[in-house]
Amino acid sequence: MLDNEPGRKRRRLWVHPIVAQRQQKGQFHKLYTDLRQDANKFKSYCLMSIETFDYLLICLHSDRKFMDTCMRRSISAEQRLIVTLRFLATGNSFASLHFEFLLGISTISGIVCHTCKVIWQRLREAVMPTPTAADWLRIADGFYKSAQFPNCIGALDSKHIRVKKPPHSGSRYFNYKQYFSVVLMALADSDYKFVIVDIGAYGSTSDGRIFSVSRIGERLRQNQLALPEPSRLPGSAGPPAPFVIVAGEWFSVSPHLMRPFPRRDLDVRKRIFNYPLTRARRYVECAFGILSSKWRVFQSSIQMKPDNATLVIQACVMLHNFTRIHDASTDADLGLNMTSSVSLDLSRPGLPGTAGLAVRELFADYFSSPEGALSWQMDAIRGSH
Repeated sequence: MLDNEPGRKRRRLWVHPIVAQRQQKGQFHKLYTDLRQDANKFKSYCLMSIETFDYLLICLHSDRKFMDTCMRRSISAEQRLIVTLRFLATGNSFASLHFEFLLGISTISGIVCHTCKVIWQRLREAVMPTPTAADWLRIADGFYKSAQFPNCIGALDSKHIRVKKPPHSGSRYFNYKQYFSVVLMALADSDYKFVIVDIGAYGSTSDGRIFSVSRIGERLRQNQLALPEPSRLPGSAGPPAPFVIVAGEWFSVSPHLMRPFPRRDLDVRKRIFNYPLTRARRYVECAFGILSSKWRVFQSSIQMKPDNATLVIQACVMLHNFTRIHDASTDADLGLNMTSSVSLDLSRPGLPGTAGLAVRELFADYFSSPEGALSWQMDAIRGSH
């Protein structure tokens, strides 16, 4: 009946003869068993160890079974995950994967989108749970040990992910770098893991605007992040300092968000403050670098609708944290071994940034004091001048 409808393309084949040979010639059926015999080759192929892959498979498909029918054989959970990982790891088109795995292009598209959605839903609470006060203290301890920035609960930045121009979207996705994108905004810890992310904003939107309407920005303004109570900076006899996020100069300073002093009229004290802040902020930049170099789907424009591109980004963020937790990291440690008498009132009236500026002055005083100064900071700021 449907084949006789006007304007409907008649289907020539139920299954193409090439696709029908999937069980004999498809890449999964030819390689998977052999790859599991060589741990290094498997990790190169799937970007994770065999043990991590098996655990991921259990997490994603523990309650799902795929069954053959009288019409066709099912695609196993292992093959679905392998196809998705190869798409994320290589950035190859669905047409290219079609000839590798001998699966239909629309089938591969459906598998990738569905698996990415399941990865986000099943792994989110396990690898990126909502931080508690104890989690923030652990993160702050990591930043102090690796970047010598005390009371730091994360580094904040954004990354533009290339996408193809959506139809009828105008300039909404066109960013200042002159290409179409959606934005991944993330808070990272000193282990290069993502703590909180916001994904899918238009590429044309400024970072400050994205942050202000994001989940983390909203919760930060409403004091809903379960942050620890302010504490004195190490070795300082000054007032307690709040726990802060470090970010770039395109964000607005606030009591819990520190940005560097503007580049104009920088004196030595301000340059000293900017130095450890920049050292702490690089952790989120490095996390983005690890993410995009490992999952090469980010190396070119994602040829998908924005909603599906968002699913891909979400899955890569989850897999980034998942592999850093369950696979021993081989990334080099990029960290280096590194008293205010001002009364600090965070509730005093004034302009919205007044309290934030006071917090920044407190940290600037600390880093210029004997208690907070780094032995090499003067050489570093002279070298960057």
